[in-house]
Formats: sequence, structure tokens, C-alpha cells
Amino acid sequence: MHAIVVHVNIHDQAEAKRALDREFIPMLKRAPGFLGAYFVAVDDTHGVSIQVFETEEQAKAAAPPETGPGMGGVKLDTVQFGDVIGAA
Repeated sequence: MHAIVVHVNIHDQAEAKRALDREFIPMLKRAPGFLGAYFVAVDDTHGVSIQVFETEEQAKAAAPPETGPGMGGVKLDTVQFGDVIGAA
């Protein structure tokens, strides 16, 4: 398994939640190799997601671009990849 770890800056939490529920999660669920994801608002202005895929190639294909506007209510900060070495 391989994960995408995304950090975002949240500028409108209500809009970010709407975009996540209506746009991003449905799109992510259709991505090849998708296994699961969690989205966490660390505080009012920062969020983190961990999205898990079967392979590294599938994770990289589904990852958001590291540059660009982000999506509703958020701006991308960092996008990282890593092997999943444990789960509970």
C-alpha cells in the first residue's frame, strides 16, 4: 500500500467541507486502486489528509498537483508520498 499525505491551508472551512463532500471524495472513490482516506482539520486554518492506494503508481496518478489553487476553501501546502508500514 502507498499513501499520499497532503497538508493544506484552510481559508474557508465551510467551503472546504462542501468541496470535499461534493467534489473531492466522490472523485477519489472512483480512482483506480483507492483503498481509503481520512481528512483532518487540525485547527481552523490547517488540514491534513492521508489517502491510501494499492500501489505507488496509483497514488501518484491520483495526487493533486503540488502547485495550483487547490480546491474550494483550501490552498495546497505540501504533497508527500510514502509506503504504508502499518495500519490498525
